[in-house]
Amino acid sequence: MSQIQLSHLTFQHDGSEALLFDDVSLQLDTGWRLGLIGRNGRGKTTLLKLLMGEYEYRGTISASVDFAYFPYTAGQPQESALRVAENAAQGRAEEWEIQRELSLLALPQEVWDRPFFTLSPGEQTKVLLAALFPGENRFLLIDEPTNHLDQEARREVAAFLNRKKGFILVSHDRAFLDGCIDHVLSINRSDIELQRGNFSSWKENRDRQDQFEQARDEKLRGDICRLSEAARRAGAWSDQTERSKFGIRHAGLRPDRGYIGHQSAKMMKRAKSIEARREKAVEEKRSLLQNRENAETLFLRPLACRSRLLAEAKNLTLLYPPRTVCGPLHFTVEAGDRIALIGRNGSGKTTLLRLLAGEPIAYEGLLRMSGGLVLSTVSQEISVLSGGLETYAAEHRLEESLFFAVLRKLGFRRELFDCDMGHFSAGQKKKVLLARSLCEPAHLYLWDEPLNYVDVLSRIQMEELLCSSGATLLFVEHDAAFVRRVATKTVHLDPPSH
Repeated sequence: MSQIQLSHLTFQHDGSEALLFDDVSLQLDTGWRLGLIGRNGRGKTTLLKLLMGEYEYRGTISASVDFAYFPYTAGQPQESALRVAENAAQGRAEEWEIQRELSLLALPQEVWDRPFFTLSPGEQTKVLLAALFPGENRFLLIDEPTNHLDQEARREVAAFLNRKKGFILVSHDRAFLDGCIDHVLSINRSDIELQRGNFSSWKENRDRQDQFEQARDEKLRGDICRLSEAARRAGAWSDQTERSKFGIRHAGLRPDRGYIGHQSAKMMKRAKSIEARREKAVEEKRSLLQNRENAETLFLRPLACRSRLLAEAKNLTLLYPPRTVCGPLHFTVEAGDRIALIGRNGSGKTTLLRLLAGEPIAYEGLLRMSGGLVLSTVSQEISVLSGGLETYAAEHRLEESLFFAVLRKLGFRRELFDCDMGHFSAGQKKKVLLARSLCEPAHLYLWDEPLNYVDVLSRIQMEELLCSSGATLLFVEHDAAFVRRVATKTVHLDPPSH
């Protein structure tokens, strides 16, 4: 396999004072299935754009392969899905090869013949991925393909990618990464780290390294205190000995100033040796824990519920007349429940959340909501966010200092507080929506795919918060690890029977 070589790569965004990448050198094999991870705002997408040649930079990037980026815009979306994929392949593949890729992605043939624009976002993702892989001498840059995929589709795409080679994949879904990568490239706080293995092996190594450095840090802290005290004592003894050269006579004898000076110099040399050891320990301590991520504890203040039963559905069927979306559904929402809505794309999960939030959705059957419920919602939509964070906080009647504190805990740098949200990354925008909801006292939280674009560390923070807060939550989320840890109940939405 050939190599992709990054040498002394340095880059900063226009208008930014800080370097995003500083003298980065890497060597990547074009046969790897490489997972690219890191907190939001660290430059994952930027690195892919640099490989595509879309930004100016200092240093060199050399490769003997062509790069192709996902996602991309489909041409002629009114044409069939198969034709769109063939056009996107740009003559690199025969029709049968495209059909093989579509089959490997578990897309039934009836989907191939439908106009591309009528497909669900998850189906469109699969079609566009199918067109990327045929062809020689290509290295794919796949940027967060899971955001429109349900859990089953994520398993299918992971299995598909696991059969391939030669790509960088940006994703925050731990199970998805484990299912399809063989190397990890992590953009850390102080460096970029390359390891062989999947996400779980990288996380195990990272935790082990952090624990080692924490133990070493604590030992050095004790050593530095001990050495500081020893150096102080040795210096004091040297000074005291030096002063004794000019002291009073003993038994009529003058002090042996040569001997005393020798002892003083010997003591001072010892003091300097101890100080050198202390400085060395300080320097080593400074080098530790540079990459430890500070996952501060989040907080949520749910309102106390006046009754145990917050909502109840019996024979509930959701409608987009004349079409039935899903149902009949039977479930209850009780105080403290954390209910995951499970179903394939298009099964009505978002529609159910919108109905519970009070939107005018047609339905049949019984839906009873407790009176006086205060709701807080997180939607999938992030493109509407623009303007300043202070204005956003005021518009939503948030306590600004609390709102900013939550954003800081989610990894926001202080300089972002003065930026227009329109310039935020998708993950940073999603964190704005999450932080707003966390600051809103409510009886019931309704979250629609809250983790799209959000980094792994923040997902873990959210898991720990929700499992300890006592909040009542209905949510749609396709991150299997998050659902396993957070959900106390599940409601399965299946397509209506005909």
